[in-house]
Amino acid sequence: MLVEKATRAVELLKQVYPEAVCALEWGGQEDRLREAWKLLVMARLSAQCTDARVNLVCRELFAAFPTPKAMAEADLSAIEAIVRPCGLYHTKAESIKAACDILVRVYDGLVPDNMEALLALPGVGRKIANLLLGDIYGQPGVVCDTHCIRICGRLGFYDCSLKDPTRVEKILTPLIQPEEQSAFCHRIVQFGRDVCTARSPRCEGCPLRSICNQGQAVTTVSSKTNAI
Repeated sequence: MLVEKATRAVELLKQVYPEAVCALEWGGQEDRLREAWKLLVMARLSAQCTDARVNLVCRELFAAFPTPKAMAEADLSAIEAIVRPCGLYHTKAESIKAACDILVRVYDGLVPDNMEALLALPGVGRKIANLLLGDIYGQPGVVCDTHCIRICGRLGFYDCSLKDPTRVEKILTPLIQPEEQSAFCHRIVQFGRDVCTARSPRCEGCPLRSICNQGQAVTTVSSKTNAI
């Protein structure tokens, strides 16, 4: 039942968003592997910060430090000054600099292609690791950001009170076909911004309403109200 619902959700989101695009504008058109470090940096900065702000801040950041080597060798205070608008700038700048140092020393500036190595990098958890593995190497992985957790709870894949990214990942991974996981997560981020927002979801006219527990509940309440 849940597998069927997940498959339907994947197909419906494909219709709404034919192109599954990462909200972080990191580049990758010229040399995907060599530019992948930028996605790692941006994903780290996106914690408790909007992707739009990260995109804006990183234009200046990558202009100042255009390679992982430049970032690794940069003065920490210089990185902090640029990333300050993203919040938690002391911690973020420190982990970005340290991660880039490891990339340069151990991986020739490239992002590792396996979960174990990625999780060993400062500031990288499973969410960022899955994003990198999916976008850079085409590997399956569910990126459990706030949009994914909120929306999949509303759809009824688990109780809406569940907020643990690791548990959500374990639930969703067998429900979504491996080849669809990365694109599904990109689409659901856009859907979460356009339709299924945190505070005021637009249930009326929602393309996923027919398979959504919350949407169906709204329909039921509305029907009862109209009948009175």
